[in-house]
Amino acid sequence: MPYTLFVFIAIAVAFRLAALAISIRNEKRMLQSDAIEHHAATSLILTIAHIGFYVAAIAEGLWRDSPISAISVVGLILYGLAMCALVWVICTLGRFWTIKVIIAKDHQLISNRIFDRIRHPNYYLNIIPELIGFTLALQAFGVLLFGLPLYVAVLSLRIRQEEKVMRSHFHKYGSVGRSLGAS
Repeated sequence: MPYTLFVFIAIAVAFRLAALAISIRNEKRMLQSDAIEHHAATSLILTIAHIGFYVAAIAEGLWRDSPISAISVVGLILYGLAMCALVWVICTLGRFWTIKVIIAKDHQLISNRIFDRIRHPNYYLNIIPELIGFTLALQAFGVLLFGLPLYVAVLSLRIRQEEKVMRSHFHKYGSVGRSLGAS
């Protein structure tokens, strides 16, 4: 595997660890203020799936030992755009952004052009493009073919659960804003 891809992997892992640190800080703050976490088991499964996806893609990329190609470049660009989306979502949701479904007592429904048009932009503009970009960059086509559908199955469950929580806590949900802060 080319040195450039090792650097990419290191940056990708560091970026995800930084996002996790933000999530943990926000979770602690909200839970100390009597916030309620919903569907913790699904959050744990999704976390394990995300880590497993990264590990499997890295392993396949090492096994393939493919040179950097046009596919790798497309993957790197897609991954970069996905990380831009993640930064935007974290900044937009601020103290409510976590990787879990947590409702704070003072939770606010976010409303802006993107959140009003795309339900769960963190899932559709960050996570799915991130995983596709990561596998393309490493040319981990097996993980893309088999791992992505498994991940999307868990993510679909999470989205259904989050939708239910949002409808039960936000009376205006459906007419304004589409996110409660969970990624």
